[in-house]
Amino acid sequence: MSEITVTRNESDSRFEARRDGELLGYISYEVEGDVIDLPHTKVFPEYEGQGVGSALVRQTLDQIRAIGDLRVKPTCPFIDIWIKRHKDYHDLVA
Repeated sequence: MSEITVTRNESDSRFEARRDGELLGYISYEVEGDVIDLPHTKVFPEYEGQGVGSALVRQTLDQIRAIGDLRVKPTCPFIDIWIKRHKDYHDLVA
């Protein structure tokens, strides 16, 4: 099975998870000043239970960290719980 890659789709305000070009899910976002709100995570039902959600959150947060001047507002419950379980991402929270 190929690797999951996450890219930022600025025109649709979301981070998208793909494998072999196929869309597996996404995280929507809204930027306000130096805070990026992550209100919704969607993994399509046929890809649930395959690690897509975790890969999507991890790679999204890594990209936000690389931007450097944004803090995360994890309003999506899945992202909030994921961050709480991964202490190395606590510093990103607004």
